[in-house]
Amino acid sequence: MNNSKIKNAIREIPNFPKTGVLFFDITTLLADPDAFREAVRQMKEYCAGKKVDKIAAIESRGFIFGGALANELGLGLVTIRKPGKLPAETVRREYELEYGTDAIEMHADAVKPGDRVLVVDDLVATGGTLEAACRLIEDVGGTVAGIAVVVDLTFLPWREKLKGYDILALVQYDSEKA
Repeated sequence: MNNSKIKNAIREIPNFPKTGVLFFDITTLLADPDAFREAVRQMKEYCAGKKVDKIAAIESRGFIFGGALANELGLGLVTIRKPGKLPAETVRREYELEYGTDAIEMHADAVKPGDRVLVVDDLVATGGTLEAACRLIEDVGGTVAGIAVVVDLTFLPWREKLKGYDILALVQYDSEKA
């Protein structure tokens, strides 16, 4: 799969958010209708044969890709958010950060037992948020049909956390050096 169109549409910003870090900015991908359409098309193709019932998207950039994909597939969208952002009863999962913990939530009734759910986000780095999202879906009886991300930071150690899940990453970066 040649994803040079997608990768070329992602802006690389040196020294953001701190010196020595190379930030992969997907806003330029979103502004390029051909590249954005291609990213969603490939995620849609990835879903073929997976019998997906719902798309679950992680706050906030995952909402963009997940919403577009859910629309393309004619499926419902489940939003996975930071704590305190959803109005009805929620389920919650905490996950480890480099220095401390964070958490995500989804509505308790968003995924029904037996639903096959594709989890979508813009980027996989350490895998903590994606792992927590998958566990939330499983906590309420759903099955993770797969994970789709635009960017895979291959130099970060996410693989162990997400082993056992089928993952589509559209583009890979092997270094964060500016």
